[in-house]
Amino acid sequence: MGVRLPELLAPAGSLQALAAAVAAGADAVYTGAGAFNARAAATDLSLDELRIAAGLCHGRGARLYVTLNIFVRDDELDEAVALAADVLEAGADALIVADLGLIAELRRRLGDVEIHLSTQAGVHASAGALLAARELGVSRVTCGRELSVDEIAAMAATGVEIEAFCHGAICVCYAGACSFSSLRRGRSANRGDCTQPCRLHYGLADGAGRRVDAREGDLLLCPRDYLSIRHIPQLVDAGVGALKIEGRMKNPDYVFNVVGCYRAALDAVRDGLPVEVDALEAQLARSFNRGFTTDYLDGSAGAGLMSWERSCNQGLRAGVVVERRYEEVVVELERSVEAGDTLEIRYIPGEEAAPDVPKRWPMVPCPVTAAAGARIAVHCKRKVSCGSVVHVVRSAGVLARTDTAVATVLDGVQDAAPPAPDARAEGMGPSCGSGSAARAAARPCADADRVPARAVLVETPERAAALLGAGGAEILVPAFAVAEMGCGAWGSLLGRLTVLLDEVSRVGDEAFQRSLCATAGAVACRNLTQVAYARDAGAAFEIASPIPVTNVASLHACADLGARRVWLPSDMAVDRVAGLARAAAGRVLVGVVSSGLPELMVTEHCLLTAEGACSGSCGGCARRRSERFLIERDGTCLPVRVDVRGRTRIYDAEPLDRSGDVAMLAAAGVSCFLEADEGACAW
Repeated sequence: MGVRLPELLAPAGSLQALAAAVAAGADAVYTGAGAFNARAAATDLSLDELRIAAGLCHGRGARLYVTLNIFVRDDELDEAVALAADVLEAGADALIVADLGLIAELRRRLGDVEIHLSTQAGVHASAGALLAARELGVSRVTCGRELSVDEIAAMAATGVEIEAFCHGAICVCYAGACSFSSLRRGRSANRGDCTQPCRLHYGLADGAGRRVDAREGDLLLCPRDYLSIRHIPQLVDAGVGALKIEGRMKNPDYVFNVVGCYRAALDAVRDGLPVEVDALEAQLARSFNRGFTTDYLDGSAGAGLMSWERSCNQGLRAGVVVERRYEEVVVELERSVEAGDTLEIRYIPGEEAAPDVPKRWPMVPCPVTAAAGARIAVHCKRKVSCGSVVHVVRSAGVLARTDTAVATVLDGVQDAAPPAPDARAEGMGPSCGSGSAARAAARPCADADRVPARAVLVETPERAAALLGAGGAEILVPAFAVAEMGCGAWGSLLGRLTVLLDEVSRVGDEAFQRSLCATAGAVACRNLTQVAYARDAGAAFEIASPIPVTNVASLHACADLGARRVWLPSDMAVDRVAGLARAAAGRVLVGVVSSGLPELMVTEHCLLTAEGACSGSCGGCARRRSERFLIERDGTCLPVRVDVRGRTRIYDAEPLDRSGDVAMLAAAGVSCFLEADEGACAW
């Protein structure tokens, strides 16, 4: 039996990019259609274009997937389901979805449609993948970029088809868990409208306001781009079902080049040949990149992950300036270049330079085609010094080859007849689907009419004991606070508390999180993996963000999973909170955070590495035990906390205050209001 290769899945934000993908050897292509995908700025395909796209893909043996992966609101559900029906009729093979409610509605109204769970749903371990397949009926789960090869392999060993990213941009925050853009800029990443705060400039300061970041560059949240070309044999051995290239906003030449490189690597593995990793990595660098990192795949998230100096294209190093002449320089090449390439000369003026010397790096056209080792004269009016490094940031050859390939694929496409409607769309009606993914019968909520409760989030056993003694409030404690002191410090208190589990559940988190499910009075689950742990333990559990609950259908889906309460997101508008609370009556209790500093993002990368080399001992790290603030350009201070596992949480500068809305929300049916105790932050 030959090697089973994963599907190579390529992005397409246009028909031209889709043509580039299939021409380069993609096995499948994913694209957006309409308003319900996580790239609001992308130019989505129209339904007519989607029909053409389906014909192009199917004619070349490729599949076509459509993303509907934002978290939808109640007034959008009907439109989202209608769009899903339209794209399936147009020839799409599957839908990529994150919203639990939308998945349930698609199952109920459209029947046995193929659904892939988006990475936005936040599944990072085997138990979550199994639950998603069994309870939601998804046929594939897209895991997070943060996982190591071994973690990906463990998920694939469950038998659930796992899709893993293999190349492209990285969000420093776990997918689906970022509220930075929403809370600080008014535009939600989970609605496809991220303002990319991770690509901006920041400082890091201590409690006295002193800057402590010691790195060259201040892009403290900006990761390099994901690169797996050196790990392709291991990923194939891991049994990954699909390798996904990020980039629906990228140009056709990017898609063509990147797909071609990964196609070559996969074909080499299939044929038992070595993967030419150095040559392929260099070729990949001829397309847009912020520098490359393999840290996540290698099981790390340290300084090597980050691009502190630049958030724009870094290209490929091609040579060095060895001579300066009048309005030109001589470059000694380390790699081949082609006439028409765009070269960037990385000259940084020294302290002795005149004040009027530009700090920008000049970009100039390459006049000739030349091989490594050659010296070429390049026109450059700006004065740059010998020793300046030269990069190729735009490849004329890649552009030319892409244009030829796209023209060949699209030749005569306007005359092509649209494909026949997918047979699976016929007879789709109000069927409830099949198996455990179908919605359970409505269960009355016994406590729906009780007086709203008060809950307090605390971080020390002393405060928990004092508040329990005083009575009158439920007590929640974050799991990272329990981990900091150890379960022993909390003793029998845990059995009387609700533990707010971490946003993330990876292999290294499993034992601790399962133990909390077994010993705590209740747990608040923040991803599907923890729901599986809680159910395995027979624990009372609640659901909190970043599990997406933004519509009535997702509330019902949480109730069907067995949740006793759902905590709505802190960035949800008050009127929408009230509407969901009213709709939840009789099915599940609804809680909201009424005060505290909302969490903006959680990252696997330790932000404190910006201060210098990491000791490798999170438990004993003095920096971690000191106050730290991320400083925005306008001076706003965002509290930073790093837990005992090295994960960073960043909080908003402005506390949430819903005290003026409590009476109205209580009347609407909100059953519990949570306030953060002094020193504690909300979520």
